[in-house]
Amino acid sequence: MTSLEFSFAIEQLSHSLRPFALRLTKDAEDANDLLQETALKAIVHQAKFAEGTNLKAWMYTIMKNTFITNYQRLVRRNTFIDTTENLHYLNAPSQVTENLAYGAFTMDDINKAFSEVDDTYKVPFLMYFRGFKYHEIAEQLAIPIGTVKNRIHIARKELKARLQSYRKG
Repeated sequence: MTSLEFSFAIEQLSHSLRPFALRLTKDAEDANDLLQETALKAIVHQAKFAEGTNLKAWMYTIMKNTFITNYQRLVRRNTFIDTTENLHYLNAPSQVTENLAYGAFTMDDINKAFSEVDDTYKVPFLMYFRGFKYHEIAEQLAIPIGTVKNRIHIARKELKARLQSYRKG
């Protein structure tokens, strides 16, 4: 694929990427920036795109990873570390400490709900949760990658149903 064809394909995909960018950023201007940054990264890294693979999926992955990187950068930038000798902020009455019992009850409920999930779905879900990639899970369990994705999806769905009481709104 020539650079011109590649650029044209990216331009055509921008219309389907925009709703995803809006869902991620929750702001039209930020979505436009994310879309532009995604297109730029795709063009710069055109050589890394394997001909014959799904360009749309590749672009979605670039967008998701760009959003995550930007979000982490924003969080680090907004983190305030007090290095002064004065402990005024630590002892200010506006600081509230929550009772950790709520967290313990929540963890108990999560563990109970998770123990009720069938091992067929639990094992791939746990591996994914621990950071394994889909293809690594598929290799380890000797099952197709589509089956791995399906089992993880079912485990999430079951956990969501069992933990319905924690749903907000």
